[in-house]
Amino acid sequence: MASKKVIILVAVNGGSQQDHDGAHIPSTPMEIAEESRRCREAGAAIVHLHARDPVTRLGTGDPAIFGDIIRKTRDRCDILIQTTTGIGLKQDPVTGESVWASHEERLGLLTIEPVQDLVTVPLGTWDFYHPAGAQSVARTYLNTPDFLRKNIGAILPKRIPWEMEIAEVGFLYNAIRLAEEGVFDRHASNFWLDYLLGYGAMPANARQLGFIAEEGLRLFPQAKWEVNATGREQFPMNIVGLALGCDIVRVGFEDNLHLPNGRVAAHNHELVAEMAELVLKMGCQVATAADARQILGGGPHHG
Repeated sequence: MASKKVIILVAVNGGSQQDHDGAHIPSTPMEIAEESRRCREAGAAIVHLHARDPVTRLGTGDPAIFGDIIRKTRDRCDILIQTTTGIGLKQDPVTGESVWASHEERLGLLTIEPVQDLVTVPLGTWDFYHPAGAQSVARTYLNTPDFLRKNIGAILPKRIPWEMEIAEVGFLYNAIRLAEEGVFDRHASNFWLDYLLGYGAMPANARQLGFIAEEGLRLFPQAKWEVNATGREQFPMNIVGLALGCDIVRVGFEDNLHLPNGRVAAHNHELVAEMAELVLKMGCQVATAADARQILGGGPHHG
C-alpha cells in the first residue's frame, strides 16, 4: 500500500515577528515571494503569509500588497498561497499601541486580486498569547458568531478551501453549531481542522493533541487535520501528529525560529527541509503542491 502523502505548510512571517538571533523574517513582497520559492523547493506545498506595512513592518490588511505578493510568488513557483484572516497586530495611529485589525478589514482580505488559493477562519474568541511569534502580551482575539457567519458565508461562494483554526475544544462545538444553522456543510470536503497548540489556550503536549484530534475526527469524520505548534514544541508536536495520522504539518518563522537541534535557522526553508526529512523518516511521502490541491479539494488557482 502506498504511504500517506503529508502536506508541509510554511508560515513564513506572521504579523509581528521581526529579525532577531540571525533569523531573517521576509517582509516585502519580493522577500516573501523569494522565500516561498525556496520553501517550495525544500518540500513545502503551502505558504501561509501576512502582508507587512512597508513603514512599521507590522501586519497590514492592504489588498494591494497582498495582491503584489501573490503575483510575485506565482511568477516563481506553484506553491499554494494561504492568506491570514487575522492580519496581525497593527499600530494604532492615535495611541501608538498594538491593536487587532477590525472585522471589516479582515473581511476585506476576501477581495484580494488575484484570489488566494486557501484561507483561514478562527472558530472562536480567546486570549491570544504567542511569545515565540513576538506577541508576549495576551490580547483577546475577538471572533464573534456574527463575524464567523459573515466570514464563512463570504468564503463559500468563492469555492476556496478553508482552514478552521481550533484553539481549544470548544471551537469544535462552535463549528458544529454553525453547521447546524446551515452556515456550512459539516460533511463537505473543502475545509480542514487546524489545531493550535501553545497559542494561549491548548498547551503543546501529546496528551492534548491526542485528545483534540480524536474529538475532531468524531465530530468531523471526513475532515483533514493539521498540527500547528509554537516555539521549540513545533517539531516534536509535528512528529506526534504524524504518528497520529495528521494530513498537514506546519513550520515557519511565524511560530518558531528553531531547528530540531535547537539552533536558530537563518531562513524558513531550513525548517521546511528538516520537516521534509522527518516526514520521510515517519514513513510518509512529502505532498507536492498538486497533491495538496487535490487533498484539500481545491480547483485551479485564480491567476
